[in-house]
Amino acid sequence: MKKEVTIAFIGNPNCGKTTLFNAYTGANLKVANWPGVTVERMEGAIQEHGSTIHLVDLPGTYSLSSYTMEERVSREFIVSDQVDVIVDVVDASSLERSLYLTLQLLELNKPLVLAMNMMDIVEKRGIDLDLHRLSEILGVPCVPVTARKKKGLKALMHAALHQAEDANAINHQPMEIHSEKTRSHAMIYTTDIEERIGQVENKLPQDIRDPRWTAIKLLEDDEAVKKQVPVDLGSLAGDKIADRIVNEKYDFIEEIMHEVLLGRESKEDLTDRIDRVLTHPFWGIVFFFLIMAVVFMLTFTIGDWISGYLETAIEWFSQAVTNGMNALHVSPWLVRLVTEGIISGVGGILTFLPNITILFIALAFLEDSGYMARVAYVMDDIMGRLGLSGRAFIPMVLGFGCTVPAIMASRSLESERDRRRVMLVTPFMSCSAKLPAYILFSGMFFSRHAMWVAYSLYLVGIVVALVIAWITSKLDKTSEMKPLLIELPIYKLPSLYTVYVYVWEKVKDFLSKAGTTIFIASIVLWLLLNFGFQGFTENVSTSFAAGLGRLLVPLLVPLGLGFWQIAVALLAGISAKEVVVSSMGVLFGMSNLNSAAGASSLQAILSSMGFGALNAYCMMLFCLLYIPCFATLATIKKESGSRAYMWKAAGFQLLVAWVITFAVYQTGTWIGL
Repeated sequence: MKKEVTIAFIGNPNCGKTTLFNAYTGANLKVANWPGVTVERMEGAIQEHGSTIHLVDLPGTYSLSSYTMEERVSREFIVSDQVDVIVDVVDASSLERSLYLTLQLLELNKPLVLAMNMMDIVEKRGIDLDLHRLSEILGVPCVPVTARKKKGLKALMHAALHQAEDANAINHQPMEIHSEKTRSHAMIYTTDIEERIGQVENKLPQDIRDPRWTAIKLLEDDEAVKKQVPVDLGSLAGDKIADRIVNEKYDFIEEIMHEVLLGRESKEDLTDRIDRVLTHPFWGIVFFFLIMAVVFMLTFTIGDWISGYLETAIEWFSQAVTNGMNALHVSPWLVRLVTEGIISGVGGILTFLPNITILFIALAFLEDSGYMARVAYVMDDIMGRLGLSGRAFIPMVLGFGCTVPAIMASRSLESERDRRRVMLVTPFMSCSAKLPAYILFSGMFFSRHAMWVAYSLYLVGIVVALVIAWITSKLDKTSEMKPLLIELPIYKLPSLYTVYVYVWEKVKDFLSKAGTTIFIASIVLWLLLNFGFQGFTENVSTSFAAGLGRLLVPLLVPLGLGFWQIAVALLAGISAKEVVVSSMGVLFGMSNLNSAAGASSLQAILSSMGFGALNAYCMMLFCLLYIPCFATLATIKKESGSRAYMWKAAGFQLLVAWVITFAVYQTGTWIGL
C-alpha cells in the first residue's frame, strides 16, 4: 500500500459530495485557494491501513466540458497527475442525470469508484437499483452509501484504496449490455465515431496521458484541450461530430437505466407535490418571503430570550473585573479602558450571538434541505427581467449570512459582467453583521413592532439590489442573457452534522471578529474618546473622536443623522458592521447595551438629543446600504482583480446609501413622522 494516497471527490451539485467529504474528515479540514485562481478548495487528511489519505472536495460540476471558474478547476485537477483515485459521488435517487459525468470520467482511464449516495432515499421512493449489474456495465466498483447517516463509508474507502493499490485497476473490463462479450472501454460509440477517435489518437504526441479522452475532447471542439494539444483534425471534426458524441452518450445512459432500474414507486413523489407550490411563479415567491419572515421571528423571539441570560453573565463579569482591578489598585483610566472600552465593546456585541446563531441555523437548514435551489429557480423570471439569470440570486441570498462568501459565490456565473454586477449589488443584502444594529435600534424605538421593522430592512435590501441590477443591465447594452441550468435536488431532512459544521464555522468567524477586529476597534475608539489635543480628557466633546465626528456631521444632517456620536459609530462600522453597535456602547459608556435597562437608558439619551424613531430607521437604513466592511472590500478586489473597481463599488454604495436615506428622512419629515 502506498504511504500517501490522494482521493478526489467529484460529482454534480447537490449530490451530497460535501456531506460525504465531511463525514470522513470531520474537523480535520483545511481551506485554501487553488493556485492562480480564487476558488476555495476543501482538503482533509485521514489515516487508514497505515497510509495517509489526502481527500480533496472539488467544486460541483455536471460534466468535464464546463466553463465556469469552479467547474474548470474541478476538471483541471481531475485530469492532472495529482489524483490517485477519483470518487464519483452519484445521487442514486437521480442516477440518470449523474451518469453523463461518470462516462466522461471513465474515458480518463484513471482509477475510479462510484459512491452511490442517498440510498436511503432510493429505498423510500420504492426504486430498485441493481448495483451489481451497474458495476458490470461500467467496469468500476459501485458502492452504496448514505453520507448523512455515515453508512457505507468503510466499504467505499476500502474500494478506493483497492483501486489505488491495484496496478490494473484502470484497465476496466466492463461488460456489453446485450451480450457477454467484454470490451476495453465502458462507452463504445458507433463505428464511424470510434474510427475517428482512433485516427485522432494517432495524430497525438506520444506523451499524452489520456489519449482517448483527449481525442474525444478534440472532436467535441473543446477550447481548453485545443489550446493544450493543437492538432489539425481536418475533415474528422465535421458532420456535427460533437453533437453526435453527446447524443450517443445519452443513448447509452438510457440503455444503462433500462438494465439497472428495476422498478419505481407509482405514486407521485413528495418532492414533486411540494414543488407545485414552492416553484410556482407566484406562490413560490410568496412562500419565500413567508419563510424568511418565520426565520426572523425565530431570530428575535428565541434569540432575545437567550440573550437575556448572556447579558446577565456579561454584567456580572464586568462588575467582577472592576472589583478585581480596584482591589489591585489598578490605575482608574486602565479600569475604564477595560470596562468601558473592551467589555462594553466586545461584550455588547456578544449579546447578539444567540440571534445570529439562530439565523445561521435557519439558513443552514434551508440550504441542506434543497430549498435554496428552488429560490433561484423561482426568481429566474424576475432576475431575467432585470438582466441577470436566476443563478445570480443565489449569491444574493447567501448575503443574508455573510457578504464575503456571497461575493465569492459569484464565480458560478459565466459572464464577467454578471459577476461584477452581482459583486456590486450583493453588499446591499442584510448580512448577519448588520442584524445587531437592527435589533438595537428597532428594539429601542419600535418596541412591539421591532421584528417587522427589521424585516422591512431585509426587504429594502432585496429591492435596492434588484433595482440597481436592472438599471445597470439597461446601461450595459452588451449584456447577454443565458438560460438558467440548475439542479433541483430532492427535498431531504437536513443533516444535523452538516448544519453543525456550517453554523460552527460561521459562529467561529463571528467570535474571531469579536476577539480581533471588534476588540481592537473598541480600544481605539475608547482612546479617541478619552484623549484630545490637551491629552487625557473627561469631557468627551473635546476628544479626537468628537472632532472627527463633527467633520462628518454636515454630510449626515440631511439624513437625520447629524450627531457626531452617530458619525463616529458609522465610521467605525466600516471595519466590521458589528462595530456600529459596540461603538454605541463605548460612545455612551454602557456595557449592558442589549439589556432592557441599557436600551432604555440609551433611548433616553438619544431622545434628549432629538434622535427619534424616524432617525433610528434612517440609521438602520444607512447601515444597510453604506460602504461594506473591510473584509468585503478586500473580497471584491480579489474577485474582480481590480483595486479601482473596489473603490468604485465602495463609492457607488455610499452614494446610494446617502440618496435613499435622504429621500426617506426628508419624506418622513414632510409627512410629520
